[in-house]
Amino acid sequence: MAEYKRRRVEKAILMALRDLGGSASRKVIRKMIADNQYDNLTYNDVFLTKQGKNGSYSPFMFDFNFGIRNLASIAMVEQLQRGKDVVLTSAGMHVDLTSFPTKRQQKKMDDYWQERSGLRKKRLAKQQISATSSVTADESDKEDTDNSNWKAELINQLMKFDPGKFESFSRLLISKMGVLIDKNRGIVRSGDHGIDGFGYFTSDEFRTSRVAIQCKRYSDNAVSEPEIDKFKGVMDGFNAEYGIFITTSHFTSNAKQKATQGSNTVTLIDGQALADLVEKYELHITPITTYTLDDYYYQDN
Repeated sequence: MAEYKRRRVEKAILMALRDLGGSASRKVIRKMIADNQYDNLTYNDVFLTKQGKNGSYSPFMFDFNFGIRNLASIAMVEQLQRGKDVVLTSAGMHVDLTSFPTKRQQKKMDDYWQERSGLRKKRLAKQQISATSSVTADESDKEDTDNSNWKAELINQLMKFDPGKFESFSRLLISKMGVLIDKNRGIVRSGDHGIDGFGYFTSDEFRTSRVAIQCKRYSDNAVSEPEIDKFKGVMDGFNAEYGIFITTSHFTSNAKQKATQGSNTVTLIDGQALADLVEKYELHITPITTYTLDDYYYQDN
């Protein structure tokens, strides 16, 4: 299992935002960084999970949250708002990344954290809350981190499934997405015919398509082009118009290109997209509703 080494990620965030048009959610920024390996950050760096006392967590999130707030402190991104996209400023769009951060920029970042630490101590004293609370997390950071952590735990558990259970899980998810699984042809083990499921999808125009399903439980390894090519060959044997390839890891760039070539295209679902779909369809998860106080209650007099 690869290890993540703590590092600065401000450059990668700026590069991602520039290519995303200047505005994106935190989740989309992380995915963009991972897919394009900005500033030498790999997919495994961004989405590596570790087991802590309270469950799984992503080490990258610490550096990511620091980076976002550092950029806000020097006006490279607009003032952060809870639940809103991160928005690049004109300064962030045009700053020279070869010398970033400059000594002056670094001094402003350090001053921001020093001031923030002082305000937090005053707030903790007023509320008589333990001073062990993190000085790095505001409510937006916490929500984003909590969401990332339970999805990291989900992927870790999926990787512990035996092949049969993971294939069954994948078929269940695909059926929730509107694919009618063929009970005769659709429940075949991968060792039999090279696919893990088969079914039918009817679009809004009442056009029914044949769908082949493939799933792989990987940790560090990415799904490569030859695996997509092999799957497409099996799809032809089932006369499938398109396929769905699910993995707990991710896909190489060549695999992504191969998936869209030819007449029988393949929809790729990596670990992060998989977790998002589990959330969307609430597949064996329990939503929890809670409340947090916004900044109105913490304005200093």
